[in-house]
Amino acid sequence: MTQPLMPKATAVWLIDKTSLTFEQVADFVGMHPLEVQAIADGEVAQGIIGYDPIANGQVSREEIARCEADATARLQLAASALPPPKARGKGARYTPVAKRIDRPDGIAWVLRNHPGLPDAALGKLLGTTKDTIAKVRDRTHWNSTNIKPRDPVTLGLCTQSDLNAALLAASLKLSPVTMAPLDSENDAA
Repeated sequence: MTQPLMPKATAVWLIDKTSLTFEQVADFVGMHPLEVQAIADGEVAQGIIGYDPIANGQVSREEIARCEADATARLQLAASALPPPKARGKGARYTPVAKRIDRPDGIAWVLRNHPGLPDAALGKLLGTTKDTIAKVRDRTHWNSTNIKPRDPVTLGLCTQSDLNAALLAASLKLSPVTMAPLDSENDAA
């Protein structure tokens, strides 16, 4: 279940303005019942101003009244009229200016140690273009005399897990694993 906006402030308001149980409030805002009890005792969230979920359309008065009447009932968030937000893709990687000079070194290292990695995957991994990769490969890069192959992980251009994932994806594309069904008659012999 999705949580309401500002869960602690919503919990403060629900504790102050309603007769809901700690379990009901905790279930609605996604907290532990003991934390909700600590808010009610004044031990936690002392400076937090309550956030009215009714005024903000997260829950209706009728829903709160229904749950106040039945201690086993749970509050449900009201359906939003707004469309759900679209998940953003990762997009282009940003490389700080100080590390951009190291990018050709990382490209050269990957080209030397993992030549099977496609240019598209390498470009995505290190945040570079296919043109730059081609220039480093052909030694026509403007700074090719100073390029020394160095590990892009130690340079801080990517993480080891990103590099491993790219290499695994490239190896799966090059040699797909085929699973043959087991023939129980032949295996018994």
